[in-house]
Amino acid sequence: MINSVPHSISIVIPVYRGEKTLPTLLKEIAPLTTTQRTSTGLSYVVGEVILVHDCGPDQSDKILEVLAEQYSFVRVVWLSKNFGQHPATMAGMASATGDWVVTIDEDGQQNPVDIGNMLDSAVTRSLQLVYARPMNPPPHGWLRNILSRTAKNITSKLIGNKKMVRFNSFRLVDGEIARTLAAYCSNGVYLDVGLIWIACRIGHCAIRLRNEMDRPSGYSYFKLLGHFWRLILTTGTRPLRLITLLGFSSVMLAIIISGYAFYGKFYSNNPVQGWTSLLIVVSFFSGAILTSLGVIAEYLAVTMGIVMGKPLYVISTKPTRPAIDK
Repeated sequence: MINSVPHSISIVIPVYRGEKTLPTLLKEIAPLTTTQRTSTGLSYVVGEVILVHDCGPDQSDKILEVLAEQYSFVRVVWLSKNFGQHPATMAGMASATGDWVVTIDEDGQQNPVDIGNMLDSAVTRSLQLVYARPMNPPPHGWLRNILSRTAKNITSKLIGNKKMVRFNSFRLVDGEIARTLAAYCSNGVYLDVGLIWIACRIGHCAIRLRNEMDRPSGYSYFKLLGHFWRLILTTGTRPLRLITLLGFSSVMLAIIISGYAFYGKFYSNNPVQGWTSLLIVVSFFSGAILTSLGVIAEYLAVTMGIVMGKPLYVISTKPTRPAIDK
């Protein structure tokens, strides 16, 4: 099927450490700003590339100014401070005007040419959201890849949506969905969780990842853990239900231990030794209580951030330069 009017694509790239990789990535995108054909005959064109400056530690701000002068299709969104990858992505979504919005990383792992295949998947299958599904392992260490798969499996169980197992930062989103999410999403909400809330037709498209360009990863294991914890907190109330289940299980365990102790005291000749069992029981219930209070406190912290009006992001009219050490 050949369409007469090309599908317009807006590409959103959150920029944190893109000083070395962005010029190469923009060279790859530039040919896509003229009308292209997908394998099924759909025509599309990249109408704009929105680079969202998330105030990283390098000289990305200067590179963005150069790229904006070099390419007419480049638009730069300046954030007032570092808000994180997902808020930066949503800031770009809010500014996008295309029929479809593509989010892509700055490190060069994802090939812009694959946008055509993702568009084919969206149009032919009537999808609102298409995630890239890498056919080869990500170019990270084995430990990070295992932890990533485990985190996605846990999240899919909590949300109750198996498709969340394969979410990816390379996405093609219906333009209306993307702009609606950016308009109404509150602080602390994980981007992919928000998309699951408002998009019902979700699919995947097979791609192959490339090696990262000359750019260090912006995520340490500690940051990835915080990323995962924020994802858990924004999945809804299921973690709180797990606390209720933990409390019920604790009560049942306490009843079983109490029954064993009474039986040993009144019907058995073996004396009931109390110190070890008492220490175990007290430690278990204390840990369960503190864990439950900690999770509830985290939920309250997220709620307080929303109630107090903490912004998801703030757009500035000029670049925020990195601090100069004297």
